[in-house]
Amino acid sequence: MIKASEYHKQGFTCGEAIIKTYNEEHNTNIPIGLGSSMGAGYTVGSLCGAVGAAAVIIGSLKGRESSEETNEARKYAKELMINIKEKYGTEVCRDLKKNGVSCAEIIDYTYDILNKIL
Repeated sequence: MIKASEYHKQGFTCGEAIIKTYNEEHNTNIPIGLGSSMGAGYTVGSLCGAVGAAAVIIGSLKGRESSEETNEARKYAKELMINIKEKYGTEVCRDLKKNGVSCAEIIDYTYDILNKIL
């Protein structure tokens, strides 16, 4: 299988790369376009698009359809965010870059954590 960071090198945003890889490895059909606005920290150096896409995947797979249902997606998203913060100290794109974290590194780490928690 192709690593998510390889799709990023091919021109996909970090968010698209995460979703595309997840779909291919898990036979899901989450729209890749959901990650299109996530590149470069949602275009302004904000939340890392790889992290955002992982949260979208969690919501797609573990989300609820009614406010009366238990929101399982939140516990998975929390675990994702805790793992990212423990490793890098931040989930903010501009800060990751300042700290020398490459796109390839955060994309592949986020993808690995996503698979581990799901």
